This record gives sequence, C-alpha cells and structure tokens, in this order.
Amino acid sequence: MTPSDIPEPPSAARQADLLHVQDPANAPAQSEMSKGPGGAEQSAGQNWERKTLEKLAFAALTEQRLARRWRNFIRLAWLAFFILIAWAVMSRSGPAKDSATPHTALVEIKGEIASGADASAELIVAALRGAFEDEGAQAVVMLINSPGGSPVQAGIINDEIKRLKLKHKKPIYAVVEESCASAAYYIAVAADKIFVDKASIVGSIGVLMDGFGFTGLMDKLGVERRLMTAGENKGFLDPFSPQTERQRAFAQTMLDQIHKQFIDVVKAGRGNRLKETPETFSGLFWSGQQAIELGLADQLGNLDFVAREIVKAEEIVDYTRRENVAERLVKRFGAAMGAGAVHALQSIPALR
Repeated sequence: MTPSDIPEPPSAARQADLLHVQDPANAPAQSEMSKGPGGAEQSAGQNWERKTLEKLAFAALTEQRLARRWRNFIRLAWLAFFILIAWAVMSRSGPAKDSATPHTALVEIKGEIASGADASAELIVAALRGAFEDEGAQAVVMLINSPGGSPVQAGIINDEIKRLKLKHKKPIYAVVEESCASAAYYIAVAADKIFVDKASIVGSIGVLMDGFGFTGLMDKLGVERRLMTAGENKGFLDPFSPQTERQRAFAQTMLDQIHKQFIDVVKAGRGNRLKETPETFSGLFWSGQQAIELGLADQLGNLDFVAREIVKAEEIVDYTRRENVAERLVKRFGAAMGAGAVHALQSIPALR
C-alpha cells in the first residue's frame, strides 16, 4: 500500500459536521427539516386550531364569570332593598331624647300643608298624638313656619288638636317663626295661645282657586279644543274651554262656603280675644305686632321663651315625624315598579 492509498484524517470542520449528524439531540430538528414544505403547513394548521380553541375556552369562562357577577349583583340589590324596607318600617322618627323626665314636647309644622308633604295631616297628627300621650310632656308646642296649603289637611289637624286637648287635659301653644298664613293659621287657632315674632307674617284668612284660560290665544292661533264629556259641567275647570257665568257662580259659592268654615274656626279658636274688623277675614295678612293688636295672636315669644317661661320645662323633646331616606327610596322604587301598570291603564276611559 502506497502512501497515497492511506486516507487523510478529516479536517476539524468535517469532524464537527459528522458529530452534529450523529448527535441524538439534533435528531428532532433534523426530522422536522426532513418533513419538507408539506409538514410545515400541517404544523401551522395544528397551531392555529389550538390557539382558536384556547380563545373560545377563555371567552366562555369570561362570559360565565360576568353572568355569575351579574346574578350576585341582582341578589345583593334585592337584599339591600328589603333591608331598606325593614329600616323604613322600624325607624320612624320619634322623640330624639329620653322623654321620661318633664319636658316641653315639640311638633314642627314647616312648609306646604298638603297630603304627602312633611306637613301632611298624617305625619302631624301622629306626632301630636305621641306628644300628648307622653306622660313626661308638660305641654305641646307647635313650631309653625308655613305659607298655608290644603284646607282639608288643616281641618283634620285642627279637629285632632281639639280632641287631644279634651282627652289629655294638656295645654298646647303655637309659636310662629317666619309665617303662619292661610291653612297654617287654620291650625294655629286650635292652640291655647299663639306666640309670634314682631316681624312674623300672620293671617291671610281666605280661600282661593287659581288657574289659567287660553281660549283667546287659541282663537288667534286657530286651534280648536275638542273635549268630550258626559255631563255638561264636567270640564268647566278646563283651561282650554270657555267658562260660563253659571259655572263661575257655582265655583264662587263653593269658595264662599269653605271661607265661612275658616271664619267659624278662627272665631271659635280666638273667642273674645279677636278684635274683628271689616278686613279681618278679607285675606290680608299682618306683621306679628299687628296680629297681636288685632287679637290674631297673643304675645311675642319664641320656642325657648315658651318652654322656659310658660311651660316651665326648659328641656325640649322633638316629636316631629319625618320621612327618612329609606322611606323615600322605597316610595320611588314602588313608583317606578308601578309605572308600567299606570301606562297600561291610561288607555282606559277614566272618571276624574
């Protein structure tokens, strides 16, 4: 064998190539490469399917999670609503202090006197009953600041004051702050004495019924009012229909009757203290100083003065009934729930 027949040893680069081919760790890569173009497409398709399934699974889980949270929210909302109802029933405003010791019972009458208002007959009568029935109450003081309101609500309160005075034999006083007019004065005359500030507004012993008439404007605009009634006078207060003299006379008779009831209540409440003049029952109002001179009020004084000097019980306990936040929320929720029923009933002919 000649030297030329002996193979030369492989170079370093060639040795590395041989080791790379024989290394088992490189086998998978070499296998992937051996698949060619068709194998790469199949692998890409499998990756896309896996990613799509993962996205669908995550979307389903997210939807379930949101649905569960919404159900929990609804349940908590109903729970909170029922808690508010229970709170409204159990937490009616009552005496703010311990009423066992001798004290002056306070009932506030503020704002418009009307059904559903803070100065409604329902709330004021309930407060007056609680004040009169409390053994620690030496007297009841009505703190009044109202421009008036419903003669019906005022009449209910006036009658209840008379009944409670007779039953419990306790004095009741009215203390006027800014104003005590119209229906508010209707209530005040049931008190044993009326105390005012010299600048208070007192009086307005009268009755009114107001509204608007648009018939002239409708004639100018060429608008025709189409009002159908059963009963010739059913729509005589309609502002878009003309008012006849007969209808006007009927309304005036009704107002005069209510005015007379008001006058009778004032005369019965004030008695010989009233210095009647032609203007006393004309609907005018006076300052507190003038009201004392006319016998519409008794003397100057505020709440603290009456409690300290008249009742002789400086401690004041508030019996005023007020709607709390929970009660108002419950009423609004109930109104919202009933809105659909109201809209459904609006299509039915109504008697009103």
